[in-house]
Amino acid sequence: MALSYKARKRWSLLILLVGMPIYVVVAVNLIDKIDRLPIWAEVPAYLFLGVAWILPFKSVFLGVGQPDPEANPVPDAPIDRKL
Repeated sequence: MALSYKARKRWSLLILLVGMPIYVVVAVNLIDKIDRLPIWAEVPAYLFLGVAWILPFKSVFLGVGQPDPEANPVPDAPIDRKL
């Protein structure tokens, strides 16, 4: 079942405002539990963790920045052109 535009927008806000800070704390604690990695291994680990959070939520964020496709189109205001 596909989510509506409004549901995707609400879920995306919840994910960004609540889920993202929780994920950051968990990811940093996870890396902290491991002994200090060499810089050549630590940078890719943080890069991977920085991108990996979005993969499960890709469908939620898809198209959220676009205008609501289910909304009634608002007619354009008449253009008053004075020559």
